[in-house]
Amino acid sequence: MEYLDLKKQHQEIRQEIDSAIKKVLDSGVFIGGEEVSSLEQEIALYSACKQAVSVNSGTDALFLCLKSLGIGKGDEVIVPPFSFIATAEVIANSGANPVFADIDLQTFNIDPEKIKEKITEKTKAVIPVHLFGQMADMEKIMEIASDSNIAVIEDAAQAIGAEYQGRKAGSFGQAGCFSFFPSKNLGGVGDGGMIVVNNENLAENIRLFKNHGSSKKEKYLNQVLGINSRLDALQAAVLRVKLKHLDFWNKKRIENAELYNRELSGIVEIPDVSEDALHIYNQYTVRAEKRDELKQYLKEKGIPCMVYYPLPLHLQPAFSYLGYQKGDFPKSEQACEEVLSLPIHPGLEQGEIRETAKAIKSFYEM
Repeated sequence: MEYLDLKKQHQEIRQEIDSAIKKVLDSGVFIGGEEVSSLEQEIALYSACKQAVSVNSGTDALFLCLKSLGIGKGDEVIVPPFSFIATAEVIANSGANPVFADIDLQTFNIDPEKIKEKITEKTKAVIPVHLFGQMADMEKIMEIASDSNIAVIEDAAQAIGAEYQGRKAGSFGQAGCFSFFPSKNLGGVGDGGMIVVNNENLAENIRLFKNHGSSKKEKYLNQVLGINSRLDALQAAVLRVKLKHLDFWNKKRIENAELYNRELSGIVEIPDVSEDALHIYNQYTVRAEKRDELKQYLKEKGIPCMVYYPLPLHLQPAFSYLGYQKGDFPKSEQACEEVLSLPIHPGLEQGEIRETAKAIKSFYEM
């Protein structure tokens, strides 16, 4: 059993991928071009947003949004401490300060009420993370942000195709950021990312910053200090092939999760799905007693599993300068001690799910 079987996924669509790569190689256009612009249009349409801007990673997507919104030194941006480090790392690298707000332990997403408590005159934005494939409570978050006149940047790196109240991830805030890291539901064969927006001026600012501060209209004229963050045509071509299969793959993930739920209900804390949400399960994450012992037991049985994430961001050495202490965000800390992610990829067989569930049941019967 594989935790994520990309070889199987690629084999099923190998002919389509090979054809797309050959087309790029034959064209001689490897940066930008038709494949990249077409992917941008297709992602914008898929996400129900007016524009999409391709970049070379989900991390750059977040960073470029902050830069393009003018967020920097002395500003504060609110984020959850239970996330991958990139969410807060880009804030620090932009010159601003990450301000942590605790999560809802049931959904693992930022608690809107905790956001309220952290807003100051220095707050310029909030970055809700749609963790593991389920969107945060965007209705409340957008209301809070509007009342306080702060921007919302959706970290939808793990949530392409997820929905909240019938709207797609990325379509609520000033910007939505996707990652195409290979392990994502829509993953490339390398790094890649995309930003979706509904504001044309913001889209133009992002395009400027991602290309060394230079516009296509005025080559070698650099209006601002930017970075090099371009998505290459080979990645775009592969992603365009995979995008056609994304909804089917997400459906398979949901079906796999439903089987896990039936098998594991009452054994561990299965994922809590909000009534208004469509969870697309980038990870199937449970909360388990004696998590570390269970993880070791599954490993000995040949069953792969992962811990996302073992240490909350406010306790990471890289953020020690912020002065947070253990106990400051108890729900995030509890999640770090209890979460365990099980295989959920669309190529998983029902027998493999039942095998995993059987092993978990046997552990708690010992």
